[in-house]
Amino acid sequence: MHKSLVIFYGLILYALAELIWWGVLLVKVQPERKAMIMGEGAVFLLLFFTGAYFLQKTLKRERKLHEQQKNFLLSVTHELKSPLASIKLYLQTILKRDLDKSQTRTFLNNSLKDIERLDDLVENMLIATRIENHSYSFPKEKFNFSELVEKVAGRLQIHSCSTQIIKTNVGRDIYITGDKFALTLVVSNLIENAVKYSPPCEEISAGLYQKEGEILFTVADKGIGIRDEEKLRIFEKFYRVGSEDTRKTKGTGLGLYIVKQVLDKHQAQIRVKNNRPTGSIFEVSFSTYGN
Repeated sequence: MHKSLVIFYGLILYALAELIWWGVLLVKVQPERKAMIMGEGAVFLLLFFTGAYFLQKTLKRERKLHEQQKNFLLSVTHELKSPLASIKLYLQTILKRDLDKSQTRTFLNNSLKDIERLDDLVENMLIATRIENHSYSFPKEKFNFSELVEKVAGRLQIHSCSTQIIKTNVGRDIYITGDKFALTLVVSNLIENAVKYSPPCEEISAGLYQKEGEILFTVADKGIGIRDEEKLRIFEKFYRVGSEDTRKTKGTGLGLYIVKQVLDKHQAQIRVKNNRPTGSIFEVSFSTYGN
């Protein structure tokens, strides 16, 4: 990409030099038409530099997309290796050591949690592709949203911590009409993001309740927080908070993109607020009309 930009700028300088040279020659041959030649040359230069400007923007955008895709592939590799290594370790321990039934059951349950993490990653990539290709139809059904939130929160508990880090405050039997599969990804992505960007074993709060004609789902963390200028950009595809040099957490940059796309299809709103003293609060509101 750097080589392409060098060639691009070289061609611009060459074309500009040629234009000036031919303009000078024309003025020497027909000095009485100097004003007309300069006027036409100015119009041509304006069009030339306008086209060059937009072409440069396109090249830079392509370069940025290339970098994002490269970082995405590196992140996906890490996201795949981490749960796979964990599953391998659990299964090797079960095979090599004489564990009692309780320990074996715990290790198998933890392995299942890691398998579900892998499943979520694959589903994120699949649905992101289908959303972008407009090939996903978002089938709607009425289901118990309370049970869904509790189930996802339970699955995402970090079992290596001695204390419970995901605290839920979920109203009972709150039903919603929507795409259950896609909304499951919304809940899991928001909670998993909160876990990723929070200190180890820090408390994450997930809440679901009804209020004044709305169903509100909130996820609050005590992590690094999000700067005001980044709060709108975090929902862009592949965008991640901070820079590749400074961020420590891993991720694909697809989670919040999927969240926003799914919520838009459900006419739902999402707001990002600052938590106190640190962290962020994601608040999703669904209208109860039609539910």
